[in-house]
Amino acid sequence: VQLQASGGGSVQPGGSLRLSCVIRRFNRDDYSAGWFRQAPGKEPEGVSCIGSRDSGIYYVDSVKGRFTMSRDIAKKTVYLQMNSLKPEDTAKYYCAVDWTLGSGCLPSYDFWGQGTLVTVSS
Repeated sequence: VQLQASGGGSVQPGGSLRLSCVIRRFNRDDYSAGWFRQAPGKEPEGVSCIGSRDSGIYYVDSVKGRFTMSRDIAKKTVYLQMNSLKPEDTAKYYCAVDWTLGSGCLPSYDFWGQGTLVTVSS
């Protein structure tokens, strides 16, 4: 399994970024997927996760109303649209998938991408 994340960068507060994660060599029609982030000196944090194609999407409180997770199962790609970015959103963002459906949003997923850096600063 290989996950390739992209879309990170540097933006000013209030700006937007869209992260993408392409999932390769993963032959499942349904799976748990999530976006996690880790800021310097902090523990990893689950930002947004989806347990299956029929489940709701979890968002950590600090990003509700600003971030939107989606996925295209046919393209094997998950996305994280991030709007109204704040300096506290600065972190390395990772996508992850897990064979098990309904895996929640703890950083214990089976497979991880390399991460993409998001910096929010004026």
